[in-house]
Amino acid sequence: MAKGPAVIGVLTQPAPPTWWKAHRHQVFGAFGLIAGFYIGLHSTGSDAAPANTPAHPVHISTASPSPSR
Repeated sequence: MAKGPAVIGVLTQPAPPTWWKAHRHQVFGAFGLIAGFYIGLHSTGSDAAPANTPAHPVHISTASPSPSR
């Protein structure tokens, strides 16, 4: 009869993950939400009220009128 494979070592359960390995996705998610909220509140390009602009754009012509008019 053929012999089975030789036992080289005994397999054991892997060590439980550290707190950081188990929770780093939650830490990065919370940090991303806080950073995004902070950037959203403090960015200068996103004013809550638009600047005072007229409802219809004013067209100013600096060129002389065309001869066809």
